[in-house]
Amino acid sequence: MANEPRRRLLIGAAGTAVLALVTTRSARATSLLAVRVWPGPDYTRVTLEHDEPLKFSHFMLRDEPPLRLVVDLEGIALTSQLKELVGKIDANDPYIARVRIGQNRPDVVRLVIELKGDVAPQLYQLDPVGPYRYRLLFDLYPTNPADPLMALIRQSTAPTQPSPEPLPPEPPPPEPPAPEQPPHDRAPPEPAAPPAAIAASPADEAGVNREIERAQRAVQPPASAERPRQSAPAARRLVTVAIDAGHGGEDPGATGRRGTHEKTVTLAVARRLASLMGNDAKMRVLLTRDGDYFVPLAERVQKARQVHAELFVSIHADAWVRSDARGSTVFALSEHGASSAAAAALARHENESDLIGGVNLSKYDAPVRSVALDLLTSAQISDSLRFGGAVLRELEHVNRLHRAQVEQAGFAVLKAPDIPSILVETAFISNPDEELRLRDEAYQRQLAQAIFNGIQRYFERNPPPTREPVG
Repeated sequence: MANEPRRRLLIGAAGTAVLALVTTRSARATSLLAVRVWPGPDYTRVTLEHDEPLKFSHFMLRDEPPLRLVVDLEGIALTSQLKELVGKIDANDPYIARVRIGQNRPDVVRLVIELKGDVAPQLYQLDPVGPYRYRLLFDLYPTNPADPLMALIRQSTAPTQPSPEPLPPEPPPPEPPAPEQPPHDRAPPEPAAPPAAIAASPADEAGVNREIERAQRAVQPPASAERPRQSAPAARRLVTVAIDAGHGGEDPGATGRRGTHEKTVTLAVARRLASLMGNDAKMRVLLTRDGDYFVPLAERVQKARQVHAELFVSIHADAWVRSDARGSTVFALSEHGASSAAAAALARHENESDLIGGVNLSKYDAPVRSVALDLLTSAQISDSLRFGGAVLRELEHVNRLHRAQVEQAGFAVLKAPDIPSILVETAFISNPDEELRLRDEAYQRQLAQAIFNGIQRYFERNPPPTREPVG
């Protein structure tokens, strides 16, 4: 009996240790790894990255201003890292005014997001993929998104004043880099967005009449690349080109040895290309993204279709397992397999962009298949190959070609059935020399000019039918 108190003491201590262990494990059930905010004109995204699945619930408060989105997070601690979200909200965010965070219940942290206007929030969780662990995404879309087509029309009819492309001052010139001579290593600044570019909202598909017109062209033989140039019609009309800067936001794309992200290079080249088009009285341009935010592949296509784009150009910077791979490549869509194993591998990689960038799959309907769309796709591929050839011939003046002909593969971003579409791999960011050149402003301008020249060459040989005269 003398050992009874000691035994009780040991049992009590063991019970306390077990309870402490359970409590510690419960408190550590979900650890926050990162907080990111991606504001954009289409929507603002808030990302919470964590090491385990996270329980959450949300609701809107619309009874009195300001409008608020309330999010309850279960089983996560109110850490200083989570509180960093408050300071990550930019004053210029289109949708979020501010964020408040506090302990609502013993095991629940509450986020109150004060809004600048009404939104249709989409909250969803993604499983680990690529460099990321579990992610809880808040996508805040406006309930009444702007009409990108009307924005383009208003802008094309407004009086414009010519202005040079805004660029930061550069040091005293070295000569522009020759194709095989890398320039100085300096990271490109974010060039200012040209006034002619409009970042559009997600949109519905284009009308049936335009699809029928494209289907009728499927039975016509492709025009020869050597066909004489046609004189401009008396009543010219504006042509619309969609420029797609690959990747963005959560999806950095490929990364070079010096830390250059593909998403940064593609946006810089896209903005320079948009600036060139903005100075052409016969063109108007849509940028599918005009900042560091992610646009799902399907929405990039939808944007181009809503503004009735005549051409679609997706800009990328290639990467390969071998660092000596180099040169520019142009791709078009393929109906029946890729033109090479490398093209197939690249298409698979690019199509994974939605997984890395983060997409709420529940918002998309199943794709509609029809004979009409198949006919349109056949015509689109024929036109895309012609368009890609024109751009390829211009790119060879500023860089060696990795492939001398237009390659083909099943790129999801090229699947607009009624718009000739190409994907331009400007260079290999995985090649140290080409990464240096991609970081150089002068070389970015050369790439943009080459693509612009290819677009002009295509329209000279394949003028679109007269539809709306230039005002």
